[in-house]
Amino acid sequence: MHFRRVTVLVLDGVGCGSAPDSAFYGDSGSDTLRHVLEACSAQGQDLRLPTLTRLGLGALYPDQLPGLPPGGPFDAHHGRMTEVSAGKDSTTGHWEICCLPRLIAAPTFPAGFPAALIRQFEAACGHAVLGNKVASGTQIIQELGSEHLATGKLIVYTSADSVFQIAAHVDKVPLQELYRCCELARDLLSGPLAVDRVIARPFAGSAESGFVRTPDRRDFSLEPPAPTLLDILHGEGLDVIGVGKIADLFCYPRSGRGLSQSFPFHTTPEQLLQTGELLRDQSWEGLLFCNLVDFDQLYGHRNDPQGFGRALEAFDRWLESSLPLLGPADLLLITADHGNDPTTSSTDHSREQVPLLIYAQSTVGGKGRLLAPPVGLHHIGATVAAALGVTSSLPGVSLLEDHDFEP
Repeated sequence: MHFRRVTVLVLDGVGCGSAPDSAFYGDSGSDTLRHVLEACSAQGQDLRLPTLTRLGLGALYPDQLPGLPPGGPFDAHHGRMTEVSAGKDSTTGHWEICCLPRLIAAPTFPAGFPAALIRQFEAACGHAVLGNKVASGTQIIQELGSEHLATGKLIVYTSADSVFQIAAHVDKVPLQELYRCCELARDLLSGPLAVDRVIARPFAGSAESGFVRTPDRRDFSLEPPAPTLLDILHGEGLDVIGVGKIADLFCYPRSGRGLSQSFPFHTTPEQLLQTGELLRDQSWEGLLFCNLVDFDQLYGHRNDPQGFGRALEAFDRWLESSLPLLGPADLLLITADHGNDPTTSSTDHSREQVPLLIYAQSTVGGKGRLLAPPVGLHHIGATVAAALGVTSSLPGVSLLEDHDFEP
């Protein structure tokens, strides 16, 4: 049952219904996929997702969603996954996928960061600070961008996630200086202040034309406190290739852990282009792990269901053209890390279940079945390890068992 190559595609933010504990997170009723499809249909934007439909995405819902019929037969095994970790951000979701569940939530700062920390940061980096509050990233640069340009003070803010974000105009603070400040913040944020990510948020523009983010965001992650699936596979001598923000989420290359190669593209079209090239390249053997960020970054956080819908259609078209690149020794898993329902009043992530589609040549021809996976995204990582023939003590059980997968 061993495969030569496994590809995991994470559709960032594409949840498929409220998790059992969603009320605890203030997310009751969130359902990213359903609400995007319904919102697009209500605006006359009839989405077409034929490839995802054929793989079984619509079968995750008992009723028919616009553009996503539930009927089969299906060319992939399909089911819903429920996260066990505390939290609802990308670090938490990806770490759990890689067999590192987090039962204690990372710290968040709904009232801003402690004044003593901000003073330490200002002394270390040599810049004063503006903001220090929870804010939407696109809104706070409109609010404080002019003052930042006039004073040179860095804009520091956070969100519902465990993040310390630093925004600076590219004409006022060079990128390398912004990254240096983020490195210093990363070193200061330890112990009870150990947020998951310090994020550099460069922007451009003017008060007259509007301030806009540039694509040079960079994340400085907390290093995983224990081995992950990536460490295990890399230690076995397999290729472990990250596309998108995988390197940032697992502290590579800062720690040098887990990945053998990284392609840190910032947009989903770039990420899909690179993924397609890697699928054509038969020289590697191991795991290709790709995060597709635009669903979350451009549309979920900006409450744009129509843009979200167009991004789903674009992914579906890419998937249709890319499935033929997968040979008999390839296994493909499509999932998500959390929800980000763009139809709610919140601009934050939503605590949701996530889809799982498992595709191989042996499931083509209508052989895909509905799965009832055990609770926990770490079973995805266990499935990857089993598919590649790697034995480890990491938690989780393989979903390949009893499902007639043959490489």
